[in-house]
Amino acid sequence: METHTAILLTLALPTLAAVSNIVLRDQANLRDAVTLAGAVATFLSVLQILANVGNGTSETLVLFEILPGLDLAFQVEPLGLLFAIVASGLWILTHIYGVGYMRGNKEDHHARFFSCFSLAIASVMGIALAANMFTLFLFYEVLTLSTYPLVAHKGTPEAIRGARTYLGVLIGTSIGLQLIAIIWTYAIAGTLDFTRGGILDGKIAGSMVAVLLALYAFGIGKAALMPFHRWLPAAMVAPTPVSALLHAVAVVKAGVFTMLKVGIYIFGIDFLAATGASVWLMWLAAFSIVAASVVAMTKDNLKARLAYSTVSQLSYITLGMALATSMGVLGGGMHIAMHAMGKITLFMCAGSIYVATHKTDISQMTGLGRIMPITFGAFFIGALSIIGLPPLGGSWSKWLLIMAAADTGQWLMMVVLGLSSLLNVAYLLPVVGRGYFLKGQDIPADAKMNEAPWMVWLPPALTAVGCIVLFFFAGDIQTFLSPIVAPR
Repeated sequence: METHTAILLTLALPTLAAVSNIVLRDQANLRDAVTLAGAVATFLSVLQILANVGNGTSETLVLFEILPGLDLAFQVEPLGLLFAIVASGLWILTHIYGVGYMRGNKEDHHARFFSCFSLAIASVMGIALAANMFTLFLFYEVLTLSTYPLVAHKGTPEAIRGARTYLGVLIGTSIGLQLIAIIWTYAIAGTLDFTRGGILDGKIAGSMVAVLLALYAFGIGKAALMPFHRWLPAAMVAPTPVSALLHAVAVVKAGVFTMLKVGIYIFGIDFLAATGASVWLMWLAAFSIVAASVVAMTKDNLKARLAYSTVSQLSYITLGMALATSMGVLGGGMHIAMHAMGKITLFMCAGSIYVATHKTDISQMTGLGRIMPITFGAFFIGALSIIGLPPLGGSWSKWLLIMAAADTGQWLMMVVLGLSSLLNVAYLLPVVGRGYFLKGQDIPADAKMNEAPWMVWLPPALTAVGCIVLFFFAGDIQTFLSPIVAPR
C-alpha cells in the first residue's frame, strides 16, 4: 500500500467507525465489534506507514490549496508517526475497556459515546500527520468539539459545568491566542509548513520572538500549562474511559505534541536557543511541574489526583522543548509515549476500582488491593513508570530531560525534575500502600478476589506490561526520533 493511501485510510477508518456507531446504534454487539475492527485497521494502517517511511519524511499529500503557501496537507515525520502509533495502538485497548466500563457501570447512550470517541481519534490522526500549522489547527479544533459531548456525557449539572469549563478554556485559548499566533506567523513567513530548523529565523527578532512564543504556548490550551489548566480537572466528571482518552490517547497528548511541533518546526530549536526566547517558558513549565504535584497530594478523589499529576507530567514535555536542546526535545518526544502508557494504566485502574466497588476516594480504598490484586498491581507498575524508576519506560524520558538540563547548565531544572519524582512517590504510592497493607474494616480477612469484569481489568494489565516493555525499547524510540533534531 502506498504511503498516501495509508494516510487517507488512517484518517478515514476512525471516521467511518464514528458513522457506524450511529447507523448500528440499536445493535450493541455488532456496533462495538465494528468499532473494534476499525481501531485495529487504523493501527495496521499506521504500521503500514511505518513500514513504508520508517523514521524518514514522506512526500507531502496536498488535498487542496487555500492560499499560496497555505494548504490542507499531510506529511509523515518521526514525531508525528510516533504519536499516531501510540494513539492508534492505545485506541484498541481503550475501546475494549470502554465497552466493559460502559456496560459494567450501566451507562447510557453508548452509540453517541463511541461515535464521538472514534471521531476524536480521527482528529488525533489528522493532528499527528498534519504537514503544516493550518491543517493541525483545523483538526485541533475538531478534537475539542468532538470530545465536548464525552465530557458532558452523564448530563448531570456537575458534568455540564465541567464540560462548559472544558470547552470555554480550550476554544478561548485556541481562537483568542493560538489563531492569532498562526496568522502572525503566516504574515511574516509566508508559509505555515512544518520545516526542519523552523521558518522564523530572519523573519522576527528581539522581544517579539518571546511574545509570539507566548501566544503559541498559552494558545495551545491542551498542553495544560498553568494558569490555563483548569479544564483538565474539570473534565474529570466524565466517565473513566474519557479520562483515559483525555490523558493518554488524545487531548493532552495533542497539546504537548503541538507544543513540540511549534518549537521544532516553526521556531526551530537553534533559533530559540540563540534568542533565549524560551527561557521564560522553561521557568513556567518548572513551576507547573511542582505546583501541580503539590496540589495532587491534597486530592482525595483518585481521578482528581491523577488529573493534577497529568498537569505536572505534561509540563515535562514543554520543559524539554523550552530547554532548546536536542536532548531536551528527544526527552520530551519520548515522554509522550512513556507517559501515555503509564497514565492510561492508572486511569483505567481507577475505573476498574469504580466498576467493582463504586469507590472514588483514596480514603475509601483501604484493603482493596487484597481483593483486586491485578488492578492494584497494574496501578503499582504504572505509578513506578510515572515516578521514573527502572525498569519502567518513564525512567528513560526523565533521564534524558535531566541530562538536557545538565547540558545547558540549568541546575535548578535538575532539582525540579528530581523533586517532582519525590512528589510523584508521595501522591501515587500511598494509593498502593493503602490498598495492600492496610486492613479495610468492611473487607473480611478471607475475602475472595473481586475484580471488575475482564474487559475492564485486562486492558490496564496489558498497558502495565507495556510500561516494562518500553524500558527495553527506549533506545530504539530515541533513535527513531533522532531525525527531528538533525541539522538541516
